[in-house]
Formats: sequence, C-alpha cells, structure tokens
Amino acid sequence: MRGRAADDEAGEAGAPPPPPLVPLVAGVGARRGVPVPEVLDLITASCAAAGYAVRQVVALATVAAKADEPGLTGAARELGVPLRSFPAAALAAVPVPEPSAAAAAAVNTPSVAEAAALLAAGPGAALAAGKRTSPPPARATCALAVPAVGAGPAVTDSGTLTAGREGAPVVPSAGTVIVMASPNPPRRGPDRRTADAGDPAPGSAPPGSKETQ
Repeated sequence: MRGRAADDEAGEAGAPPPPPLVPLVAGVGARRGVPVPEVLDLITASCAAAGYAVRQVVALATVAAKADEPGLTGAARELGVPLRSFPAAALAAVPVPEPSAAAAAAVNTPSVAEAAALLAAGPGAALAAGKRTSPPPARATCALAVPAVGAGPAVTDSGTLTAGREGAPVVPSAGTVIVMASPNPPRRGPDRRTADAGDPAPGSAPPGSKETQ
C-alpha cells in the first residue's frame, strides 16, 4: 500500500517542468559618477517590486552618451550581461508612458531607461516595470522590458555593445565593440521607491538639478 509521501513524490515526478524564466532587459539612465552598487541595488529592487528575480536580466541598455559610464559598465560586469547603448535620436523615437521634458532638454531624448529597455528588447517588446529611481542623491533610473512572445533572441544586435558576458562573441554594431569579463555574481539590494532623477548634460542644467530619464 502506497503512503501519502510516495503518492506526493509520484505526483511531483509526473508534474510538467516549470516554464522558463521570462528574460528581462533593464534600461538604465544615470548621472555621471553613479557608483556600481547604486545601479545594482536599483536593478535588483526594480525586479523584486515587479515580481521578478535579478537573474532574469539578460542585458542592460542606456543612451550612447552614457555607454562608457563606469557605474553602468561595472554593473554589467557584475551581472554578467551585455550593456547596449543607443543614440539619443533612436531613443527619442520610442513612445514611452513617462516622457520628460527636462531629460529631452538635457540629453536630447525624453526617456532613457524606458526607451532603452524597449529598444534593446526588440520589436514588439513591452514594459514589465516602469521607470524607478534610486534613493537620494538619486543618480540612476531603471525600467524593465520583456521581448515579444516568440520574437526570438531576448536582446537584439542593434546598438553598440560596450560590455558583455565573459566569452561573449564579438558582434557587429554601430560602434566599437568591447567584451569585458564578468567574474562576480550579481549584488542584491532592498526594495526602494524614490522620486525621479536624471543627469544634466553639460551647459544644459546646473550640477545637482533633477530631471527624469
């Protein structure tokens, strides 16, 4: 006679495997000098608030003007994912729910985080989580996008690849391609909710002024 434990084990053995994790693209806007931990904690908090795990993030994306920002390239290395960047004009053409006139005046696009996430996730992508800002002094913004169902690769080969997984292939892009190693696991941080902030362009706003991306 079979016991309940045996029946439970049989049921578990016959259960279908769980569905694969949904891939996420994290779009990130940043002020100059943002530290890596602030970016990582913001991405982790954005994922947690939307019910996702940070391990589901398959790429970071940003505006071309921030492609070499150490806080972003360092975060990509820590997470072991590529960082893709797009010209401001390309981001400005992406419809987003929270455009910012201040960001448009400063970096020539009304959105960085949301637009970059959608653009990197490919045609038909949708926002999984809207723009979120790191705690004061609020030097980063983050939004999450998911690729369209059945759209193929989670990250398109458009944009410039400025950081990537260890051993990632060098792929053609609109600019210089640099592949960087990723020896460390992702950091995890608490869920945080704050006001929006961005990064003023030289000559467009005084240091420390706020704007959304």
